[in-house]
Amino acid sequence: MFFSRVHLTLLIGPTVPIPAAPTILEDLESVVVTHNDEGRSGFQITFKAGRGGLMGAVDYPLMLNPMIKVFNRIVLVVTLGIIPEVLMDGIITNIQLNPGNNPSESTLTLTGEDVSVMMDLQEKQVEHPGQDETAIATKIIGMYSQYGLIPMVIPPKVPDQPLPADRVPVQQGTDRDYLEEIAKRHGYVFYIIPGPSPLSSIAYWGPPVRVGVPQRALSLNMGAYTNVNNIDFQYDGLAPVMISGKVQDRETNVGVPVQTYANSRLPLASQPAWLVNQPYVRTRSLEGSSGLNATQAYARAQAETDASSDSVLRASGELDGLRYGMLLKSRATIGLRGAGYQHDGLYYVKNVTHNIRDNGFKQQFVLTREGLGSTTPAVIP
Repeated sequence: MFFSRVHLTLLIGPTVPIPAAPTILEDLESVVVTHNDEGRSGFQITFKAGRGGLMGAVDYPLMLNPMIKVFNRIVLVVTLGIIPEVLMDGIITNIQLNPGNNPSESTLTLTGEDVSVMMDLQEKQVEHPGQDETAIATKIIGMYSQYGLIPMVIPPKVPDQPLPADRVPVQQGTDRDYLEEIAKRHGYVFYIIPGPSPLSSIAYWGPPVRVGVPQRALSLNMGAYTNVNNIDFQYDGLAPVMISGKVQDRETNVGVPVQTYANSRLPLASQPAWLVNQPYVRTRSLEGSSGLNATQAYARAQAETDASSDSVLRASGELDGLRYGMLLKSRATIGLRGAGYQHDGLYYVKNVTHNIRDNGFKQQFVLTREGLGSTTPAVIP
C-alpha cells in the first residue's frame, strides 16, 4: 500500500503472519511505530471501520476478520526508494473500536509491542548455576527462537563468573524484566531491533551503541538541504553523578573504598558535563553493594555514572521523512548540522516515532549526548 510515496507492506496472522488481504489494506488509515532504546517498542495501526455489505448487518467486518485478533503477529515493511526495511515485528495486545455517529467516522485501532512482549507473560523463579550474565542473556533469548530472535550479546567489561559453591544467580520475575535488570548492572540496555529480514529480529543486550558509521545528518537552517521541521535543546547540568562509598569485600571481608571519577563511554561531546562542570558534579553514595566483592561494586558504580551522563544534552524534534529519504533509526549515532558549534556534531538516537498517513510521513526523535560541543568538524550530509 502506498502512503505519500511510502510503500508499506503489512503481514498479519498467528505466529507466522501472511500478507494482509486487500479488504484490510483498503481500510488502513495510519501507522505509528515507536522505537525506544530502553524497554519495549510499540505500534498503533488505525483502520476505517465501516459496516457496509452483508457482514455489516452482523458486526463491523474488521471485527469478524480472524486476522484481527489479540496475540496475532504483525510485521510492517517500509520501502522508501528501492530498499525495503522492516519497521516493526510485533504482537497485537489491544484492540480498540471507536464507533462514530456516521459510518465514515468509525475506526478500529490495533495496539501492540515488539515480540519481546512474549518474554513478559510469565513470572518465574529460576536458578542459573555456574552462568555469568552473558551466558544467561544468551540462553534466555534463545528460548524465543520461534519468533525469529537472533541474540546479539556483548560481554561486560568486568566479567562476573559465579562459582556454584559460592553463589547461584536467581531470576525472580519475567524473562524480559530479568534481562533488563542484569543489563542495568553494567549500564547496558536490552531491546529488539526488527529485521534485517521479515520474521526475524535482533535481540540486543549490551552498551548503548556509539560506534559505527553515523546515519545521514539532520539539517536545519540550511535552505534546500533542511530536513528538520523543528527541534529544541535542553541541557541538564544536574544529570551527571559520581559514586562514592565503601564496600565490605565478601571474599576478603575487608572494607574497600569505591569511587568513580569520569564517564567511560565513547565521547560524543567535546565538553562533557561531568568534566567541565567540576566541582559541581553531584556525588551519590554507593547503594546495593551488600554481598559484592570490590570488582563487582566498582563495575556497578561505574555503570551508574556512565548512564547518568547519557542524556545531559537532549534534542527533541520532528523530521520530514520524505525529505530525509530514509528511516531514521534509534539506538544508533547520527550527525546534526546547522544549530551552531555547541549543538552540532554527533548524537545518540534514543527514541524515534514514525508516523505514516495519507498527508505525509513524519519522524519524531529524541537525541542525547553527554554535553555541549562537537567532536568532529563535519558530519555525513
